[in-house]
Amino acid sequence: MGVEIERKFTVKKLPENLDKYKVHIIEQGYLNVVPAIRVRREDNHYYMTYKVKKDFLAANAEGSDDIGKTEYNMPLDAESYEHLVKKSDGNVIRKKRYLIPINSDAFTAEYKKAHPEVQKLADEGSIKIELDVFETPFDGRILAEVEFPNEDMARNYNPADWFDEDVTDDVRYSNAHMSRENVN
Repeated sequence: MGVEIERKFTVKKLPENLDKYKVHIIEQGYLNVVPAIRVRREDNHYYMTYKVKKDFLAANAEGSDDIGKTEYNMPLDAESYEHLVKKSDGNVIRKKRYLIPINSDAFTAEYKKAHPEVQKLADEGSIKIELDVFETPFDGRILAEVEFPNEDMARNYNPADWFDEDVTDDVRYSNAHMSRENVN
């Protein structure tokens, strides 16, 4: 079990030289949306994920500012994945995910001074921007996510200049919601 703490953004423009970054080819289908139960193929790796808001009841309580989700990943083989993805509800999502180093101005100098581990994580490449470029039926949709080791770091993150709107809390930009969109 892990906790996923991320922020999600729309994108104003793609970064230059996108082809120089590592890329994953992802396909995923949702068997259920709330809680999210999905099957995913990432390159040649297959797994099923169960994902729900961290402390589901507290997260829905008035005034809660939890931004994390509890996430369980279970490995699958290719045959199991192919069997399950055919049972997914709605759209199967296909995308290219580019792994881009975090922006150099991601945190203020004061924050880095008070939290020296932040610079270390950035220097070793532990925090990356995951740029998702969606394919049919979502051609043209582009989202960027940054996953953090803790909520304090997520709250203190300064978005990259090529990001646009922060859509972290907007369900319309979740892959689970996209699986249910009516696209013709």
